[in-house]
Amino acid sequence: MEKVKSKPGLIKEYQSSAPDIQKYFEHLRRLIENFPIDVALTYAFARVEWAHTRVLYCGIAKLHRAQADLTYRAVREHYMSRKEFRSKYKTVYGKPIPDSTCLLLTKAEAVRDRAIHGKNPSDDEIRNAIAHILRYAKAMNECTVSNGGPAPFGDLRGFKGAAQALEKETTRWVLKGMGFFGTEHKGDTHRPESD
Repeated sequence: MEKVKSKPGLIKEYQSSAPDIQKYFEHLRRLIENFPIDVALTYAFARVEWAHTRVLYCGIAKLHRAQADLTYRAVREHYMSRKEFRSKYKTVYGKPIPDSTCLLLTKAEAVRDRAIHGKNPSDDEIRNAIAHILRYAKAMNECTVSNGGPAPFGDLRGFKGAAQALEKETTRWVLKGMGFFGTEHKGDTHRPESD
């Protein structure tokens, strides 16, 4: 995997990403150009976390026909570790995320963790962590589409199709079976499909 040696090189990596990934990380280029590189890393990881919520929500709603609002609240409010996300993905899609895809994110997470804990990773390490995130986004899109879901780092409009959703009570049982908190919660009902 080619190493990114400069900010222009990282921008080139961004520009070589698919248009849906560029749009998903729409502020990344300006952050790289105009702010310290760790600001861009923080933004990129925030978008990864959002994509993880989207991929689980969309998979449950589309593949398991769960009721959308209840599913979104359950996924959004469920705290997940990195390891649990991978386990939940396998539960929802029936296949694990490929190790090669996970490795891209793992390398970026190691740099983020050092930055968060005041270990001051170099600009070079941070640039390459962001490049790994862009490569992870591409790999996750490909993996998820091949498993019957929508591209989580892309436009989700119409992801579910016209299939009739399960009733709320049945959806609760599906969510409980998948290890989510299967009861209704008060809160935001904004679903990621509108992004």
